[in-house]
Amino acid sequence: MSDQQLAQFTRTHKWRILFDASPRHLAGPGDARHVTHGLTAAGWKRTSDPLSPQLVLTSPDHRYRLDFTPGNGMSSWWRLWAEPTDTERSWAAGFGELVPAEILSAFTDALIAPPPQRHSTPLDVLNTAGWLLDAREAASSPDATCLIERHADRPDAPRAAWHVEVSDPDSPRSRIWHAHFDAGTPVHLVTAFVTALADTAPLQRGMYDRTAHHSVTQQRSTVTPEQIIHAHKARLSSLRAQARAARRHSATAAAVPAPSAAARPAARR
Repeated sequence: MSDQQLAQFTRTHKWRILFDASPRHLAGPGDARHVTHGLTAAGWKRTSDPLSPQLVLTSPDHRYRLDFTPGNGMSSWWRLWAEPTDTERSWAAGFGELVPAEILSAFTDALIAPPPQRHSTPLDVLNTAGWLLDAREAASSPDATCLIERHADRPDAPRAAWHVEVSDPDSPRSRIWHAHFDAGTPVHLVTAFVTALADTAPLQRGMYDRTAHHSVTQQRSTVTPEQIIHAHKARLSSLRAQARAARRHSATAAAVPAPSAAARPAARR
């Protein structure tokens, strides 16, 4: 993350007239740099052609890859892939054009942070947030425009795919944006996304920013541009520190040799 990139973010946001937009799933895409700056601060590198409109970021260990392809003919503008390891399977997630960047960044931030000690499921989060749950493991937002579904072979299956669908309030069969997490996606990452999605706090949008639907409620915000800029920089510093700590932990674990057979205590007869 260069000083020039941060300066450009500051110039973009410094003179904006901010409005609080809610519900947040209709707030519009916002600034994609909430996602890309966060990953770059954690050490991800651009591996795509700098002159191409497609952006590809790859994690330091080359396990994860994020593609951002604006304007393509596919339904997902954002795609994230995870390669398999000795202990974890591969997985992928995709996100539509109008997914709010702040909600998507909650997912990518959770990818960088250590997994939580206590796990909650996406449906637990939605139930607490007052969303309507039904017997088919689905939840609807209070305005009925956002549906989240769990897809598994059986209800008690430990792994499941998750699908998020935001529909046009004027035409319920018309999709505004979607998100899909395949069955290999760690559940704490899906929970992080859903937690940000179900948060009732509005998202800040500038005057004339694109929203996802005309029914979104907007009112003049008490949040200042300076606060937006400060929060962005503080978040990047936190992500940078978390990534460094994770790399130190991995290096320490790799340096500790496994106990040899000779070093193990003999079994008692």
